[in-house]
Amino acid sequence: MKLVPYWEVAPESIEDPEASGVKMRWVISQKDGAENFAMRVVEISPGGHSPLHRHPHEHEVFVLKGKGVLTCEAKESPLIPGDVAFILPDEEHQFRNIGQDKLEFLCLIPVKK
Repeated sequence: MKLVPYWEVAPESIEDPEASGVKMRWVISQKDGAENFAMRVVEISPGGHSPLHRHPHEHEVFVLKGKGVLTCEAKESPLIPGDVAFILPDEEHQFRNIGQDKLEFLCLIPVKK
């Protein structure tokens, strides 16, 4: 079992020229013995954004803090704490922080096998 406050997991900056102000905490991953899913806490600074991208796996998102916009297949949807999003495989998507504070969300993805 792993039990730890998520803020004790060191954040990693996303080094992608198409992203700005994004950090990720891998709170549960294959390193912990997770065989099916990984859980990340994504943090986006005010004015920051993830890259506009797509990938062959689905992922699930739960917004914890802040105010943002999710662009998915060119449609923009607001994000506030308590919102959930399900992004299908190969859907083009991007997260943007439009608030004054950090945008923070849980993101679950399948582990690479």
